[in-house]
This record gives sequence, structure tokens and C-alpha cells, in this order.
Amino acid sequence: MSAASPRRARVHVDDWDRHWDDYAVSAQRNPAQRFRRKLILSLLGASPDRVLDIGSGQGDLAADLVAAFPHAEVAGLELSASGVAHSRRKVPFAAFLQWDLLADRDPPVHFRCWATHAVCSEVLEHLDEPECLLRHVKAFLAPGCRLVVTVPGGPISGFDRHIGHRRHYTPEELRLLLERAGFQVECVHGAGYPFFNLYRRVVIARGSKLIADVARQPTLPARIAMRAFDAILLWSSLARGWQTVAVATLAG
Repeated sequence: MSAASPRRARVHVDDWDRHWDDYAVSAQRNPAQRFRRKLILSLLGASPDRVLDIGSGQGDLAADLVAAFPHAEVAGLELSASGVAHSRRKVPFAAFLQWDLLADRDPPVHFRCWATHAVCSEVLEHLDEPECLLRHVKAFLAPGCRLVVTVPGGPISGFDRHIGHRRHYTPEELRLLLERAGFQVECVHGAGYPFFNLYRRVVIARGSKLIADVARQPTLPARIAMRAFDAILLWSSLARGWQTVAVATLAG
């Protein structure tokens, strides 16, 4: 056991200040994250005016949103102070708020009914009450807002549990969650077969050893493997697989 392992073992699964400090670099290089962001951009639509990133993490998706839609306003909501700090350095042209969406409070005046488009990517699986977050975030969304949601499907890995995954979702489970929260679901399906599924199988096989792997600089073999997955993930299906994705709208 390394000298750092006891410290990491004491980190709470929901301590995202520590998680982003430990894992921000590896998350940025993660080929599954890049596959997911490309999927999200393809589903958002051609010309959003104001895009809200719900659970904006360390800002990688926001950076892609700013690049893909240079005329759009981009904002992020993130519980973690560390994530907000990373995001503000990475994407100075976007606005980031440290905000707890499980708390029932009104948005700042400027952000009430603000977003014409929104993304909630890899957030709901971390929550005991995901419907609560979805209901509270509606105060930030304009009538008719187009919402893209991604959550993991398939088995849960040791690393998933370490970073607080409560559950993974089938398409039907995600549909029912969104409908209970008051959204109209346009489509919901899996994505990523077979190569995203293959990547996830590698992650699952690595087990708890991945916790230490991602907290340090990747080795040369790891960098080569990530580049290889970057290339082959482009050939994954957008209609089925272990990445669950939905498009929904907020009723006017």
C-alpha cells in the first residue's frame, strides 16, 4: 500500500473538492468523457442562445460548449468549490456558480428562467434523490428549454463506487425519472456499443486499483491505451450501449 493510500481511503465518496483536486487531470484525458461530450454536442441543437451545464465539474464540457457555440452564453452550476475554481481558470468566458441544487432556494435574479438549453451529464447517478435536483433546476430553465441528460448504464465498477455512484440507469429508468420531475421526454436510449462497453469492461476489470491509477500521471502504456480508445470510440453506436442518454424539454 502506498503512503498516499490511507489518505485517499478516508475521502468521503461525496467529497468533490478532494475528488476534483485528485482526478481533474485524469478526467480531462478520459476517452469516455470525450466520447460523451461529442454525443452531447450532437444532441443539443444547432444554435443555442444560453446553455446551462448542471453539475459542471472542472469545466471540460463548458470549454467544449464555448468552442462549439461561440455566440452562446454558457454558465455552470457546481456544488464543489474546487470544481468551480478549476472551471473559472479553464473557461474564463463562461460563468460558474457554486450551487447546491438539492437545497430549495431561488436562483439569482439574472439566472431565473435563463437557459434555453441545458446539460446534466454524469450527475444523477451520484444522488440519493435525483428527482429533487431535477425539480429544483427547473427554476433556472426557460419554458421549452431543451435538456440533454447522460447517466451511466451497465455494471458499477470499484472506482464508480469510490466516487459515489448510487446506481446506474437503463433507458426506461431514466425516462421515468425525468417524467416524474416534470419533463417531457423526446428520446432516451443507450449509446456506445461495442467500444464504449469494452472501455467500461477494462475499467471494471481494473477494480479498486484504478483509484490509485487516476490520481497520478498516466504511464506511457496508459496514454497509448487512452489514445487508442479515443480513436475507436468514434465507431461506437449512438443507438445502444452502456452510455444512457436522454433528450427532454421543459413544458412551457
